[in-house]
Amino acid sequence: MTQSTLGETLPGDELANAMAARGYPAVEPARTRDRGIGPFRRLVLRGARILDGTGAPPVGPYDIVVENGRIKEVVLVGVPKMPIKPERRPAPGDHEIDCTGKLVTPGFVDAHVHIGTYYHAASGPMPSADYVYKLWLAHGITTVREMACMNGVGWTLEQKEAAAANRIAAPKIVAHAYFPAVDEFVKTIYTVEQARAWVRAVKERGVDGLKFFGAPPAIMQAALEEANNLGMRSGCHHAQMSVSKVNALRSAKWGLTSTEHFYGIPEAMFTDRAVQAYPVGYDFMDESLRYNSSSQNFIQAAEPGSAKWQETLEKFLELGHSFVPTLAILEANRDLMRARRADWHDEYTHKTLWTYFQPHRGGHCSHWYRWTTTNEVQWKEHFRRWMRFCNDYKNMGGRVCPGSDAGFTFQLYGFCFIRELEQMQEAGFHPLEIFRAATSESAALLGIDHETGTIEPGKCADLLVHRYDPLEDLKYLYGTGAWRLNDDTRQTEWHRGIQYTIKDGVIYDPAELLADVREMVAESFAEGEDTRPRTRR
Repeated sequence: MTQSTLGETLPGDELANAMAARGYPAVEPARTRDRGIGPFRRLVLRGARILDGTGAPPVGPYDIVVENGRIKEVVLVGVPKMPIKPERRPAPGDHEIDCTGKLVTPGFVDAHVHIGTYYHAASGPMPSADYVYKLWLAHGITTVREMACMNGVGWTLEQKEAAAANRIAAPKIVAHAYFPAVDEFVKTIYTVEQARAWVRAVKERGVDGLKFFGAPPAIMQAALEEANNLGMRSGCHHAQMSVSKVNALRSAKWGLTSTEHFYGIPEAMFTDRAVQAYPVGYDFMDESLRYNSSSQNFIQAAEPGSAKWQETLEKFLELGHSFVPTLAILEANRDLMRARRADWHDEYTHKTLWTYFQPHRGGHCSHWYRWTTTNEVQWKEHFRRWMRFCNDYKNMGGRVCPGSDAGFTFQLYGFCFIRELEQMQEAGFHPLEIFRAATSESAALLGIDHETGTIEPGKCADLLVHRYDPLEDLKYLYGTGAWRLNDDTRQTEWHRGIQYTIKDGVIYDPAELLADVREMVAESFAEGEDTRPRTRR
């Protein structure tokens, strides 16, 4: 629940209640599970080639035994292209999956998500949580970090518990509560004492961590100190209205777990200024001006490879800080046409989302009022430096994890996460490094690596069965698949790679999940004009 019996807002529900008062309700929660089979007493995956999530290369064939939702055994049963001797194999299961010739990997961990957002309500009836969850599961995402609990902590924790019990078809949910100390959204914390008390209160409610957009320095430092004392993780979007007071390096020194997006990183590398040189006439609440200027902070910072650049990387590494760059959610800034005409919009983008994505004032990230070639060229240079920073940090041994932040800028749940993996490859990550980042590294960031992120006995059975090898092409991971020419038929085909998503031993068929989403989308467009461009089959 979001309110006490006395009608007072509970800690962690400030943002959701403030938005509800303005006419933006919470997303409709998922209530039942209508897809997935299991968990079984004993599930066996036979003859799999395994990519275990640690960065090690694939190996096999293995039989994987799952009992009551957890991995019991991982047994090497032979060598490639040779018959497997039956006596080497584990005993039969109640349910079995033939994985001969297929790759099995850990399920993905999306380190930055929102289960819908109140912003969308201004554009029509919001897609349900079921719509969001099914897109995530269909793309192999078995765990998510909900960054801000925009529907309220009470709402999020109820969904988290239902997902953990497999009462709904949803990934595991790690909940980070919005820290209400900035004016842009809602501000209820004004003192150090209030900050510490609030952190203790949301911890008592059951949240896993905190999401900052900034705060007055003493207040943010106190909140982080309290959170760390309580064993809570934290992430921060260093918003422009706060970053001049606290940049990413300063908050990392105070114990912040991860920097979200890129804000605050260039500010830690300024050499000839202390504050970004915003243009005359700038207004943060004008989204077009905001994103015109956001492409400039890396350009105004130290040059890639310079002494200051390297020194900053080393400081972050010494602090054990992590980065969740969310590259894909801002890709439309460097190539709007690509994002707007993506293959999946026709069948998978809900009408309200499509309406929200169009240029309009007052909508976060719907800033395409007059987006120009010049804007895109500037953002391309921004991406070049941003990606260089991420790749350099990874090469030094630092943690960089994928997060989607979907629901904005023509980026859709699930699809955006796979695009994030592609962006990491563009940045210089090898596919093995990408899979490690998306599984074991992200699980470690969330503090749940003892439960998930790798394929080993004792961990939750969060597994993906791939019919096409994503190490060959990450596009196989898309719900729409990779576009291929069949030379025999001379026809084009769409090869979708994930055959099964297994979460806590429950087996989901992405084809069924995607069919459900297509039906939801069709229903959303059943009345009124359909304004989508037709770009695909």
